[in-house]
Amino acid sequence: MEPLALHEKIFVAPAFLQDENHGQIACQDCHGGDPADSDLSTAHAGVVRDPTIRGAKDVCGDCHPDIVMRATTSLHVTLEPFARMIGERAAAEPEVRAEVTAARKAHCGQCHASCGQCHVARPAYVGGGFLAGHLFLKTPPMREVCTACHGSRVENEFFGKNPGAPPDVHWRKRFMRCVDCHSGQEMHGNGLSPQDRYDKRDVPACLDCHQDIIEGSAPNAEQHLAHMHRVSCQACHSVAYKNCYNCHFALDGNGFKYFKNERSEMDFAIGRNHRLSKDRLQEYVVLRHVPVAWDSFSFYVANGLQAFDALPTWKLATPHNIQRRTPQNAQCSNCHGDKTLFLTPDRVAAGEAGANAPVVVSSELLPAALEEKRP
Repeated sequence: MEPLALHEKIFVAPAFLQDENHGQIACQDCHGGDPADSDLSTAHAGVVRDPTIRGAKDVCGDCHPDIVMRATTSLHVTLEPFARMIGERAAAEPEVRAEVTAARKAHCGQCHASCGQCHVARPAYVGGGFLAGHLFLKTPPMREVCTACHGSRVENEFFGKNPGAPPDVHWRKRFMRCVDCHSGQEMHGNGLSPQDRYDKRDVPACLDCHQDIIEGSAPNAEQHLAHMHRVSCQACHSVAYKNCYNCHFALDGNGFKYFKNERSEMDFAIGRNHRLSKDRLQEYVVLRHVPVAWDSFSFYVANGLQAFDALPTWKLATPHNIQRRTPQNAQCSNCHGDKTLFLTPDRVAAGEAGANAPVVVSSELLPAALEEKRP
C-alpha cells in the first residue's frame, strides 16, 4: 500500500470537531498530554498515539462497553493462533520456549489491531495515518484497513492480482466488500477465546447466501447435494492460490527485525480435514502451505521448534478466489481420475512427512475410492 505523506497522516479535518459523538471529547482525555503547557516538548510528554492499543476499555468502554468487552478476545487483538501454533511446535525446555516466545512476540505481533487502527487510522503495520481526518468510521474501508494487513493472500486473490489468476467472482460480478460476508459481530468476537479463525461463531458460510443448494433448486443441484457433505465448497470452486515456504526471522546488522520466505508459489491441493467438527463435517478440504520451518527461529535459539511435527504445515484454507467454473468442476473425471489435485505424499517436502500425516491423501483414498464410497 502506498504510504501517506506526513501531513496526510496527521491532518485533523474540521468536520471531526463537529462530530457530536467524538468531536466533543478533549484531545487529552484520550491521548494524554498537557494542553495548558505552551512548550511543545513538555506539552506532548506522555502522549499516546493510539490510546486504544492497550486501553480500549478506558477510552472506548464508556460508550461501547459490550463491544469492548467482546473485542478483548478478538483474534485481531490477541493474535492467539500465533501463540498457540508456535507454542505447540516449540521445545519443551523452559529456557528454549522462552527464547521462542520472545522471538514470536517481536516478529509475529506487528499486525496487532486495535479499535483505532480499524475505525480511525490505517493499521500501524502499513504506516498508520488517519483514514478521514480523525473522523470515526463505523465501517472500516476495505482497501485501507482490511486488505492493508490481509494483502499478500486475501487481497491478491480477491482482486485477481496474482499472475494468471482471475478475481473472485464475488468481486468481479457483485463488487462485494469484506463486510458483506464478515460482520462486525465476527470481527469484534463474542467474549470467548477461539483457537483460530475457524474456531469461532458468526463466521460466514457459503450456504448463508446460497440457500438454493440446500433446497435443491440450484444449477447442478444433484452434484451439489452429493458432494456438499464430503468436500468443502472451495475444493470445487477455488483455483490456485499463494503458498509460502520456510520463513525465517532475524535481526539485520543494525538490529532491525525482518523475516524472509524461502519461496512462494501458486498451487492447489485438496487434503483430508484433520479437524472435523460440527461446523466442518467435510472429509476433504482445500489446504494451504504455511511458511513455518523447523528452523524458523534458529537466529534466536537452536532447535527451538523441537516439536515441529505437532501440527501440519498444510492447513485448512478458504481462499478468496472463488469461481463458478473451475478446472476441477468442468467434468467429473477432473477430480475422479486426477490425483494431481490432491496432497499426496510425494507432494510433501522432505522433513515434513510426519507433520502432514493427518492431512495427506494416500493412494487408497484417491478419487476412485471416493467414487466407490459415495452413498
